[in-house]
Amino acid sequence: MSLGAHAQHHLDSLITAWQRLRAQPLASAFSILVIGIALSLPTGLYLLISNLDRASNGLAEHTEITVFLKPKTETATALSLAESLRNEPGIRKLRFVSREEALLELQRSGLDDILTSLSSNPLPHALVIEPTQTSAEQIRRLDQRLRQRPEVDAIASAEAWARRLTALLDFGIGLTWMLSTVLALALAAITGNTIRLQIYARRDEIEISRLIGATDRFIRRPFLYFGALQGLLGGLTALLLSGLAILWLNQSVAELATTYGSSFRLALLDVPISLLLLVGGALLGLAGAGLSVTYTLRDFD
Repeated sequence: MSLGAHAQHHLDSLITAWQRLRAQPLASAFSILVIGIALSLPTGLYLLISNLDRASNGLAEHTEITVFLKPKTETATALSLAESLRNEPGIRKLRFVSREEALLELQRSGLDDILTSLSSNPLPHALVIEPTQTSAEQIRRLDQRLRQRPEVDAIASAEAWARRLTALLDFGIGLTWMLSTVLALALAAITGNTIRLQIYARRDEIEISRLIGATDRFIRRPFLYFGALQGLLGGLTALLLSGLAILWLNQSVAELATTYGSSFRLALLDVPISLLLLVGGALLGLAGAGLSVTYTLRDFD
């Protein structure tokens, strides 16, 4: 077969597959919807994790580590320590809070009656630090470096929060992969079952094609394209479902973010991931069709 004839047969097979999809609109729509829902579950979980990760990165500038200095630390010593720490790696901003400022803040918070009964100011000098990164490992290293300073008495660190967030994101990533694997197998099974029914419905046509010299590869192509088209349309359905879900949820997220003085919004799938979803759906459909048509044609022998 010449190259042109080979390409023409692929085109004819694609057209045949599309005509078969259109010939049974209800059954095709149902199969595509089932595939789309199956793909939208891991897609939605991925969107949740990626948006949570983006939100946590946005909170980096609001994550603070409070370093309490020893009570007997002089103001000049505390200021000198603050200046030396400003250029330390891992520190975005540093603010020195004197014991007098801390006392005023407590008084403004409504504890004035209690504080006036004290003979002296019990509060220490403090340093409020904003780290450059919020990962648990980065905060742990910064925490260890700060504790080595002789002036430091105690540290209120965000390490535990960052560690919990990192563990949650890692768990979500693992769950996404597991769910994707299970649903990929289910998607291949759905496509394979659809193809199997089509092959049996065209058994007489296939046997006649064999009698006039058609090879199994020639017979398989329309079914393979059918599976790929079904998977591609299922991926497109998953993309639309996830997009509609994000647009619907964004109104509630916007209202919640406004209460925290934030303009955070849920992000849609970016272009590379969207293309990956479409290609992945097509490949899974193709794989399911390939397995089904291979084993079903053997039953005809």
